[in-house]
Amino acid sequence: MGNASNRGEGAAEELGGKIKQAVGKVIGNEQMEAEGKAKEVKGEARQETAKAGERTKGAIEEVTGAVKNRVGAAIDNEQMQAEGKARELKGEARQKANK
Repeated sequence: MGNASNRGEGAAEELGGKIKQAVGKVIGNEQMEAEGKAKEVKGEARQETAKAGERTKGAIEEVTGAVKNRVGAAIDNEQMQAEGKARELKGEARQKANK
């Protein structure tokens, strides 16, 4: 399962937990309220795990892009240098999008 899917399912689980927690509170059911809170926290954790995975992928892209950029500059290959810079920027953007 991909990180985007895990992130979406985590958000749905978090929302479901909040709803269950609120219903439990309204009807005075402490067990339902506690189960809702647990589900909410589990959903938040799932989302954070997915974001961490994406940040890691972004860091790897950034580093490999930087290396390709530097090698391209060293051997005077403008196309390699441009491809490396593009990958480096893509990695930076992925990391920022998953903070």
